[in-house]
Amino acid sequence: MMIKALRPLLRRSTYTGAVFAYSAALASLPLLSFALLPALAWRSAPEGVLFVVVLVVWAVLITLVGLARTTRRVLILAARRLLYVVLPEPSAVRPPTTSPETGPPPAVPAAPSASDRWRTPLWLLLHVTLGWTGALASGLLLFLALALPGGWLRAELALSLFGRSARVTDGWQSWAVALACLLLAAVVCVLVTRALRWSAPRLLGPSTAERLALAAERERRLAERNRLAHELHDSIGHTLTTTTIQAAVAGELMSTDPAAARAALRSIEESARAALEDLDYVLGVLREREDGAAGTAGPVGTAPIRTLADLPELLERVRHTGAVVEWERSGDPAQVRGTLSRAAYRIVQEGLTNAVRHGSGGPITVRVAAGPDALELAVVNETGAAARTGRPRAFPTSGHGLPGLAERVRLLHGEMDAGPDGPRRWRLAVRLPVRLSA
Repeated sequence: MMIKALRPLLRRSTYTGAVFAYSAALASLPLLSFALLPALAWRSAPEGVLFVVVLVVWAVLITLVGLARTTRRVLILAARRLLYVVLPEPSAVRPPTTSPETGPPPAVPAAPSASDRWRTPLWLLLHVTLGWTGALASGLLLFLALALPGGWLRAELALSLFGRSARVTDGWQSWAVALACLLLAAVVCVLVTRALRWSAPRLLGPSTAERLALAAERERRLAERNRLAHELHDSIGHTLTTTTIQAAVAGELMSTDPAAARAALRSIEESARAALEDLDYVLGVLREREDGAAGTAGPVGTAPIRTLADLPELLERVRHTGAVVEWERSGDPAQVRGTLSRAAYRIVQEGLTNAVRHGSGGPITVRVAAGPDALELAVVNETGAAARTGRPRAFPTSGHGLPGLAERVRLLHGEMDAGPDGPRRWRLAVRLPVRLSA
C-alpha cells in the first residue's frame, strides 16, 4: 500500500507536468506588468481595491491570450509532451464535399459554439492559477528543506496549532522536518499535475464542431478505402481469373498450336500490366493517406481511367481464355462519360469475371444499351459443369463481388438485379440513370 502511494512521486510525468504548470506562471509575468498599469495610475485607491483591480485586469489579459487559435495549438502540443495526455490536433472545420462515388458526407457546423470558444481561456486561467500556487508552495517547501538541516542560514521554524506551539531548531528534528518538506513539495507536484491531466481533455479536447469534423473525415476516409477496395477487387480479381485460365490454355496449346499459345501469353502480359497500373495507383493513394496522417505529403500517381470505350479490349482479353463473348449494344456507349462510364466499365468487368469463374464455359452475352435517360448493362452466362478440361475446376471466392457492385450501383442511384435466368443461365442486369450520375 505504501509503495502504491509513493509511486506517483517517482514518475517522470509528475515533474514534467509540474514544469508545464510553473512555465505558465513564468509566461504570465509580462501580462502582470501590464496589469499593474491601472494600479500605478490610481494610487489613491485602497490597497485591497488595487489588489483586486490588478487581479481582474491580469485575468482579462490572460483570457484574451487564450482566445487566440495559436495559443490552443501550443497548449495542446505542450500538454501532449509534458502531461502525456492524448489530445488530437485541432482540425480545421471545412465545408463538406460531395463525391458521386463515395456519397455525401455528414453535415459539419461552420464554427465552434460559444461554450467551445471559452474552454481554452478557462484552461489558461486554471493553468496559470495552478502554476503560481504550485510554484509558491513547492518553492517555499524546497527552501525550508534546504535551509532547516543543521541550522543552515540560521533558519528556524515555529509552528502553532490549536494553542500549542513548537520550534524546530538545530538537531535531528530539523532533518526530519526538512525531509517532510521535501516530500510535501513532491506531493504538490503530484496534485498540480493530476489537476492539469484531469482538466486537459475536458478543456483542450476536441470541440463539438471538431468532433463532428473528425467523424466526417473518418467516414470520408472509410468511403475512400472502400472505393479503393472495390477497384482492387474488380481489377486484380478479373486479371487473376483471366490470366489463370489463359495460362492453362497456353499450356495445352503450346505443342499443338504455338501461335494461339503465344497470343494467350501476350494477353496475360497485357492484363498483368493493366493490373499493375491499378495496384500502383491504389498503393500511392494509401501512402498519401499515411503521409498525411504523419504530416508529410507524398506524390500520388494518376488514377487509371477505363471507361466504356475500353470495353472492346476487355472483351478481347476474356476471349483469349477460350470463352465465347458476344457483345450486343444499342445507342452510342462512347457518349457516356465521367463517373457513369467508369462505373459501367467496372460493372461489366465484374460481371465477366463472375461469368468466367462460375460459368460452364458456354457463350457469354454482354449487352450495353445507352439511352437518353438511362444506361442499361447486362451480362448473361450459362451455368453448370465446366466443359473444357483445361479450365481450372474452381476459383476461390471472397463473397465481396456482388455486394460491392450493389453498393456502387446504389451510390449512382441505379437498380441492380442478379440471379438465375432460366434453368441453366445466370443474369446480371444493372440500370443506371444518366442525368443523376453523369
